[in-house]
Amino acid sequence: MKEIKSQDYSVYIGDDVLSSLESFLVKGSTQYSKCFILVDENTLTHCLPIVLAEVPYLKDAEIIEIESGESNKCIEVVTQVWIALSEVESDRKALFLNLGGGVIGDMGGFIAATYKRGIDFINIPTTLLSQVDASVGGKLGIDLNGLKNQIGVFAYPKGVFMNPVFLETLPAGQIRSGFAEVLKHALIRDKNHWDTVKKINLKKSVNWEEIIAWSVNIKNEIVMEDPREKGLRKLLNFGHTIGHAVETLSIEHPTLRDLMHGEAIAVGMIAELYLSKSIAGMPTNEVEEVVDVLVNLYQPEVLREAFFDAYLQLMMQDKKNDKGAINFTLLKSIGKGEVNYTADKVQIIEALNYYNSVLARA
Repeated sequence: MKEIKSQDYSVYIGDDVLSSLESFLVKGSTQYSKCFILVDENTLTHCLPIVLAEVPYLKDAEIIEIESGESNKCIEVVTQVWIALSEVESDRKALFLNLGGGVIGDMGGFIAATYKRGIDFINIPTTLLSQVDASVGGKLGIDLNGLKNQIGVFAYPKGVFMNPVFLETLPAGQIRSGFAEVLKHALIRDKNHWDTVKKINLKKSVNWEEIIAWSVNIKNEIVMEDPREKGLRKLLNFGHTIGHAVETLSIEHPTLRDLMHGEAIAVGMIAELYLSKSIAGMPTNEVEEVVDVLVNLYQPEVLREAFFDAYLQLMMQDKKNDKGAINFTLLKSIGKGEVNYTADKVQIIEALNYYNSVLARA
């Protein structure tokens, strides 16, 4: 088992982490009055039985189930859970465990951090995306009017426990989605690792413990240096300015296919590679190399020009923006990301058109 120390907690990764969670709870300094486990219909079926079998401490925990999906990461669902906690007279010595993907982790952590000004929580991420990305950093929140993570807080769990076995319950699309963040971490920070991960065949056996630990280490190093996203932490947003806009509209608009987070971030990375070349000076051969990997892996769809203005409006709501300028993290080269670039409307439209032209050639 690997342990990675973050702010005021540790991230544990390995096949035996649930046994470690049992010891963590039994030997902990806090005697919890109640335990709650937040799940969705998927983790209720596939993951909760594993947890309860290996963590006897939780045998009497109360299960709170919500529906899966980004559309449920909203204040209405949060309020329902707050009410449920109140109805059973949960006090400030309760423990809240989040068993699921990014939606469960973001929203469950937010619920715990705000209920009675904060109760302890533990994250057990079950998707590749949540294990390599959402598990580190203390960002918690919910969406507002379709805008991702507009309402939230920074708060840290008591611990994060990741078992790669949960990945075996996921469809291939979910693995691909999470892998986009693995690729992003390499692109912004480590060219040597990019040379490794770009060759991974997701249809074959993968040493996920090693891959997850590497990604968590990369993100943790950045977050430890800039926990509140004042500077360096913005590196983690490569592909996300355009990607979040594409993801949000895909969920909101009835004629578009709902995109998983990683699918949308792959779209965002391809478009932002154009900006990396035109604004940050990324070499053309490196842009083409990364684009080829992303197109082959994600086989993305053309963006309809009729929605370009809608994408721009969503980008204007991005939390990184300053004084009305749309903010980007771009690549100077593979493994070297830089923060706080801006692009105007014309440049962003060029990037979207570049993305479509890449697909036309594919």
